[in-house]
Amino acid sequence: MREQRRQAVAFFWMETELKRVYFFLLIPALLGLLAAYLARSYLEIEAWALTSTRPVAVLLFVLAFAFGVALPILFRTLFVHRKRREKQITRSDLLKFERGTLYIALVAPYITLMAYFIGIPRFHFTGIVLACFYAIYYFYPSKKRIQYEKRVFRVR
Repeated sequence: MREQRRQAVAFFWMETELKRVYFFLLIPALLGLLAAYLARSYLEIEAWALTSTRPVAVLLFVLAFAFGVALPILFRTLFVHRKRREKQITRSDLLKFERGTLYIALVAPYITLMAYFIGIPRFHFTGIVLACFYAIYYFYPSKKRIQYEKRVFRVR
C-alpha cells in the first residue's frame, strides 16, 4: 500500500513537472502569435517583407518539420539506443528524456511566430502551422502518454 502511494505521488510529480515545462515553453509563443495577429489586424501593421521570401519560407518550412517531427524522433531513437542494454530505467532518466523532447519539439511554435512576422507565402505557412500543431498535440504530457512511456521503458 505504501509503495503504491509513493509511486502515485512520483507519477503525479512527474506529470506536473512535464506540464509546467510544456506550458512554460508554449505560452510565450502563443501570446506572441496573438499579439502579432492583433497588431496586424487592428493596427494595420504590415508583415516585415523580405525582398525574396521564398528561400526563407522553404528554410522555415524545413526547420518547422525538423523540430516538430524529425528531431524528436531522432532524440527518442538515440535515447532507446543508449538504454538498450538496461532492463529498466529510472524515473529521473525518463523525466530528463521527456523534458528534452519538449525542448526540441516546442521550437516549432516559435518558428511559426517567426514565419508569421515575416509574412511568408500561404503554402509554406500552412505547412509550418501543421508541424506546429503536430508538436503541440503529440508531445502534450498527458497522464495516458506518460503511463505509456513508463510501461514501454519499464520505469522502476
